Amino acid sequence: MIYLLILPAFIMLVLSFWSVQKSRFVLPLTSLLILFPAIKLFFLPKPYSIWGTYLVADDLSAYVMLVSSIVAIGVTLAMSTLGLHVEIKDRVYARFYRFFALFWIGLTLSIISNNMGIYWIGLETATLSTVYMIKTNSSLMARKEAWNYMIVGAIAISLILFGIILIYTSFKPLLGEEAMNFSALLKSAKEIKSPFLFEIGFSITTLGMFIKMGFFPMNLWLANIERASFYPVAALFSGVLESAVIIGFFRFSKIAQLVNPLHLFIFVFIYTILTIFIVSFLIYRSKDFMRLFSLSGVEHMALIALFWASGGVFAALLHFGAHAFLKPALFLSTGILESKGKYKIAGALRGYSGVKGKVFYFLTALFLLAIISVPPSPMFFSELYGFGAMVDIAKKHQHLLLMIGAIMLLLVFLSIIFYKFTEIYQSMKYEGVEQKRVVYGNEVLALVLFAFSLLALLTPWSFEFLRSIS
Repeated sequence: MIYLLILPAFIMLVLSFWSVQKSRFVLPLTSLLILFPAIKLFFLPKPYSIWGTYLVADDLSAYVMLVSSIVAIGVTLAMSTLGLHVEIKDRVYARFYRFFALFWIGLTLSIISNNMGIYWIGLETATLSTVYMIKTNSSLMARKEAWNYMIVGAIAISLILFGIILIYTSFKPLLGEEAMNFSALLKSAKEIKSPFLFEIGFSITTLGMFIKMGFFPMNLWLANIERASFYPVAALFSGVLESAVIIGFFRFSKIAQLVNPLHLFIFVFIYTILTIFIVSFLIYRSKDFMRLFSLSGVEHMALIALFWASGGVFAALLHFGAHAFLKPALFLSTGILESKGKYKIAGALRGYSGVKGKVFYFLTALFLLAIISVPPSPMFFSELYGFGAMVDIAKKHQHLLLMIGAIMLLLVFLSIIFYKFTEIYQSMKYEGVEQKRVVYGNEVLALVLFAFSLLALLTPWSFEFLRSIS
């Protein structure tokens, strides 16, 4: 199974060294191959051993893998028409797919890993390859932000590694060399001899993962690199790379919940509320699409972490899937909305004609409203269930009034974001001069793929599957 999962990436890597003119048309087709092993993995009985106890697929990893595969296909579809919106050389396409192949191998290892060391290696591989994908944009700003990302990414990944060492040390007297194994840690979490050492390690690891997702105190670095990158690269950051990070948080926090659930909740609660507070005002001051969508992604990842730590696993996974489809769709739409790099919000949704133009207009408007949780967006339901989980955990620990106050404060921050998105939507639709705009077939196809994926999340079968994970 491991060969099937990484074979498409190896094919892509080899083809990226082929003739630039020929590979430009073949490489997008090879990216479609990544979906088939993900679907097969999804339907295999779980847990499924891919490589001994080192790589093991469960329902959570199969779900994240399938979502990431769909997003990656949508991104590569839109990548084929990038040169029609911005100036880009032919060899840049080959370079993008070359590092995308390495990125996909690292991502796959992180998602299906049952070993903390392999998880870290996969995450580091994905991180380093994205540095070069940022540099596919040859602008001075992109080169500068690639170096910034290298520095921040090195800080984050070092924190994760140091935290893993402490977690391993805390479990080693109990488990020996098995202390690197996620499933072994989960089974023995209540018997741990050094809970304080584990909690220190967990806090440091989580801090590193939160930094990689743009949480407090480094809220702007992610927005800066996504602004400097080409639109498909930014879509990969928001929809795929963050999947590898958040699944690590899911794995580590499940162990922390058995060690001391109250400490886990308090730590994540304070950190995410502080992040959403800062991000809400940064979003209010946003002047262009890329920064707006990037900062909004930080807000949603904070909500996912908060819902998960509150015991709302179903809410967190539903919100994760919705974010993974919505945010890349909006980033890819930005390439069309910004009209060859001109950052004009007023009238951006005007001037689209023909069937493709109307479909693009409808879907982009739909995605903008869905990302702020207007029903029937999956995010509307996930937030309802998530806040319900927060109330449940407060009742369990007899802090109901305090939690209601915190939820009200959180709703104030979310209202600021809602207002900003509504204002921008109205400006895009009703203001500015109407100009003729062109939409291409592959871009519409990518958005349609994301739209159907969002609809699939709302089916009773999807709800039942996500509840089974919890």
